[in-house]
Amino acid sequence: MSIMESLSLAIKNIVSSKMRTFLTMLGIIIGVAAVIVIVGLGNGLEGYVTDSFSDMGTNTLTVSVESRGSTRTLEEEDMYEMVEENSGYLDACSPTVSMSGTVKIGTETTSSTVTGVSETYFSMMGYEVDAGRGIQYSDVAQRSKICVVGAYLDQAYYGGNAVGETIRVGGQSLTIVGVLSQRSEELEEGGSDDCVCLPYSTASRLSGGRVSSYVVTVLDENTIDESQAALESALYAYFESDDFYTVTSMSEMVETMTSMINLIVGVLAGIAAISLVVGGIGIMNIMLVSVTERTREIGIRKSLGAKERYIMQQFVIEAAATSALGGIIGILIGYLLSAAASQAVTALLEESLTVAPTAAAVGVAFGISVGIGILFGYLPAKKAARLNPIDALHYD
Repeated sequence: MSIMESLSLAIKNIVSSKMRTFLTMLGIIIGVAAVIVIVGLGNGLEGYVTDSFSDMGTNTLTVSVESRGSTRTLEEEDMYEMVEENSGYLDACSPTVSMSGTVKIGTETTSSTVTGVSETYFSMMGYEVDAGRGIQYSDVAQRSKICVVGAYLDQAYYGGNAVGETIRVGGQSLTIVGVLSQRSEELEEGGSDDCVCLPYSTASRLSGGRVSSYVVTVLDENTIDESQAALESALYAYFESDDFYTVTSMSEMVETMTSMINLIVGVLAGIAAISLVVGGIGIMNIMLVSVTERTREIGIRKSLGAKERYIMQQFVIEAAATSALGGIIGILIGYLLSAAASQAVTALLEESLTVAPTAAAVGVAFGISVGIGILFGYLPAKKAARLNPIDALHYD
């Protein structure tokens, strides 16, 4: 008996008992669909994280001075000098000061992000000024009480005419001299367009502290590791210790986040794959029942000269066909659930997240489903092949 004949006979047996076959495939269907949705969700999260961090600049290094030590302090001029000395790797530098004070617009209080930056910060990060002007060197040198706001604040509180108006940050009134171009698809509170940027010298005075954070851009993203090493070497030579600073890159943070996501997705996919094993046990169970029901048929075939390998081939192919059909249905359901999940996540979280299964995940899920059918169909097939034809013919 050829493989095609065995496959044709297997399909006839599957079609002859549709409900029993469907219940047998249910575990495989659920397992494959779950694995596809989970892997797709992981891919969507990975893409979302990458896009989120790319807005912050994957060509940037962040330097945090945790302690200045007892003998040396790192001034802004010192950091600028380090960048200049490593101009083969590093491009530009901007001190940054994060403020936690309240932001008031008229009588309203907002939770906008407030950051003190230099005159080069906007060009370093690829931000554009849509109206007015940006921060200038003179603003930093004179600690001017000015700021640049994001598009959200401009539209939500000033009706698109924020330039020339005032805003209070940490109890200090600042004049708005510019508005940044919109960066997000939607203007919303707490988004990237809900921000206030002022000279870092002004922010440092308002917050009562010194500059302890710097953003440094690299010349080439492909040499970000070498650039980070060069900057760390310069800082180590300055402090003569690595206890007083940390240097992190956005690409490094992206890799850390994606590795965490992949780990979680792998664990969840492994848990979902348990249902594939359950489905395999169901297939083995139903094939054992099928062997019992078709004992007389097996006896007739063996008495007519059918060899054991042909009997085994028929039952293994039938188990594999059942499992493969369940895998195909699971793949279709997985894609439908992925599309529904994308819509649901976007509607509930108001964030663009696409649950996108990969072709590799689909191929692996289908291959595993077929493999499980063959694995769990082997024992019933072996039992069928070893039946004594005389006993099988007398089986009632």
